[in-house]
Amino acid sequence: MKRRLLALVCVSASLLSGCGLMPGDAERSTVTVWLMRHSASQEYLDRFTEEFEREHPDLDLDIRIQEWTGIGEKVQKALETGGEDGPDVIEVGNTQVAAYAEGDGLLDLTLESMRDWDREDWLPGLAEPGQWGSQQYGIPWYAANRVVIYRKDLFRQAGITAPPKTRDEWLTLTEELDTGGNQGIYLAGQDWYTLAGFIWEEGGDLAKERDGVWRGALDSPEALRGMEFYRRLQALGDGPVDADEEHPPQAGVFAEGKVAQIVAVPGLASAILKQNPELEDELGYFPVPGKDADKPGAVFTGGSDLVIPAKTDSREGAIEVVAALTGAKWNTDLARTMNYVPNKAGLAESVKGEEGVAAMAAGAAQGRATPITPQWSAVEADNPIKEYMTKVLTGSDPVTEAERAARRITEALAFD
Repeated sequence: MKRRLLALVCVSASLLSGCGLMPGDAERSTVTVWLMRHSASQEYLDRFTEEFEREHPDLDLDIRIQEWTGIGEKVQKALETGGEDGPDVIEVGNTQVAAYAEGDGLLDLTLESMRDWDREDWLPGLAEPGQWGSQQYGIPWYAANRVVIYRKDLFRQAGITAPPKTRDEWLTLTEELDTGGNQGIYLAGQDWYTLAGFIWEEGGDLAKERDGVWRGALDSPEALRGMEFYRRLQALGDGPVDADEEHPPQAGVFAEGKVAQIVAVPGLASAILKQNPELEDELGYFPVPGKDADKPGAVFTGGSDLVIPAKTDSREGAIEVVAALTGAKWNTDLARTMNYVPNKAGLAESVKGEEGVAAMAAGAAQGRATPITPQWSAVEADNPIKEYMTKVLTGSDPVTEAERAARRITEALAFD
């Protein structure tokens, strides 16, 4: 946003009249970019900046790293105030775009994305939450989603030679692994992101919008089938029914050596190996299975989109930055550097050499996001889905509890 002129040089009136730009000098514009800590390595950012500025001699990049803690309030303030010291491009969580777009704080990028950015190939779990109404405000950058991390040695001991391709096979295989003091799977009772995938796979939703009104949908037949599958799978291990996957951290439980499978992002393997290096060669990965063998199951897709504040005064420069970061070259480079899923299904081949990332990329093609409404954060703040799951897993009537949770979701989504 800051503009600067290269040195204006006054020369003697005997040589030139007045002051002016030296030959070859030009006005340059600085594009300020806010990226989140750990989203990209410094080495990647240095390489990107060097090449971008070389290819855009009229632009300078000022990349500023932000912390996730408190970022929502900071972004909202930047969108409201604008100004020379504010950002021109911002990385935001894919599910946060609607909250920022609602107040007209973001630049509508629909035409740019339709014309130049191959939007038809974007991962739906990033592209859909980047929309508000019929406009595209968030441009997909990178994705991450859950896969099944498993113990190859425990699979061999059970005579299992290949990962399952369907949910029925997954249940059968997990039951075979749940023996001899081992847990077939460690699945905490309140892992609601994993439940969401099972619900979507059945054709259900966490909430649905009709005539501008959002209502909880956990009580639909499809959603209830998703919860029933979760109940059957969770029973094939000793995961706590009244806690989520971080209480206790499932990486530590898996590292103890008596768990055959967990559902997690592949990056969790580093935490497992830090606690149990002997598992270095025994960790495997496969996509969460679907109902049919022809494609993986639906999963929640997390990740980031790039947005441009409506009040930017470096509009064209900001668009050039977004186009470069989300384009095939630098998006593929980021995926390889950081073990992410690229933003387009057609780029998945670029990470096929990494088993965990390849499994994640396969699942990402079936990825979804939470309901696209700014009020969804109110649901997560006092999450009724977690309580619902615990109630069902401890024997309460699923229909009754689903209806109660759906009402609470409806109430939270109605809050303005």
